[in-house]
Amino acid sequence: MRAISISLLSLTVTAAAALTEHRFVTTAGAVPAAGANTLGVTQTDAASGAGVAVDVLGTTLVEASAAIAAGAAIETTATGTAVTKTTGWVVGRALSAASAAGELIEVLLIPN
Repeated sequence: MRAISISLLSLTVTAAAALTEHRFVTTAGAVPAAGANTLGVTQTDAASGAGVAVDVLGTTLVEASAAIAAGAAIETTATGTAVTKTTGWVVGRALSAASAAGELIEVLLIPN
């Protein structure tokens, strides 16, 4: 299945540091800690202090940090990439699979 994005709600946040597109971000506009709760996923790269659109509801594309099975619960890594949940907050559900790090997968965002 080809990964797509169907954002139902996007919000703009001010980047607290340089941000990379397709990665999780916090409500403060920062890269989250591993397993932390998140606001959503950045749509583009952003320099520190710049506004960036963040998908917060619906589906979005997220960069995988490793292989992820379709249907897996997702948490974030310390770089904002997606990883199969172990002990952190569930921030999404994988709708497509990744066979290796760096691949984009479609994720259904789960608001917390």
